[in-house]
Amino acid sequence: MKKSIVVIGLGEMGSIFARAFLRIGHPVYPITRDIDMEVAAREIIDPEMIIVAVAEGDLQAVLAGLPDSWRNNTVLLQNELLPRDWASHNLSGPTVISVWFEKKKGQDYKVLIPSPAFGPKAGLLKEALGAIDIPCRVLNNEDELLHELVLKNVYIITTNVAGLVSGGTVSELWQNHEELARAIANEVMDIQEWQTGKSFEHEALIRDMLVAFDGDPEHKCMGRSAPARLQRALAIADKAGIAAPGMREIQAQQ
Repeated sequence: MKKSIVVIGLGEMGSIFARAFLRIGHPVYPITRDIDMEVAAREIIDPEMIIVAVAEGDLQAVLAGLPDSWRNNTVLLQNELLPRDWASHNLSGPTVISVWFEKKKGQDYKVLIPSPAFGPKAGLLKEALGAIDIPCRVLNNEDELLHELVLKNVYIITTNVAGLVSGGTVSELWQNHEELARAIANEVMDIQEWQTGKSFEHEALIRDMLVAFDGDPEHKCMGRSAPARLQRALAIADKAGIAAPGMREIQAQQ
């Protein structure tokens, strides 16, 4: 019998990972809000990995409450994720995947581009996701991981925030509002640089963002989370002293 997989959060994304690991023969234990993690950790002996599949807004509270025995083999997959999000929680080398497939209620998953992963469980993630036809690629080092996390943040925050003005799809955003998209993307990158203490080649990230646009040209720019993403980005910009004039103008229009 293969080792068990613990999935914290059985929403749309958690259900995909549970399905993937069941497909390759791992028993899966779901952890919902009603289940005490400390009790579960005493009953689930030596799990293969702990997949934290909660929404980004719940991540910090969940990581703070992780049982000690679950801190050495965690998998993180949230949007807007950066190393600082797990560094303060005493996690030992988590596996991180930048998810480039979406799952909406009542629909099966849709892949945009292969999802990059890095960490001790990255190979197993690739195997499991591959079993349900979701492509995953294993990264070589932490620098590559940081690039991929920043890229995903640039993609999702840019499309959501610019989408508050443009509406429509990512292809329409670039075709009809390229100047707006570039301005917001550069502001997002300024914020990411402050958060990580690193510098990034802005044009290279924009080129990579366009690859993701091509992966699903009909992807809608603006989801329900767009206003909240704008507020979070501006709160960070305020703290960092970043002007972010494009974002502030969009905020003023809302």
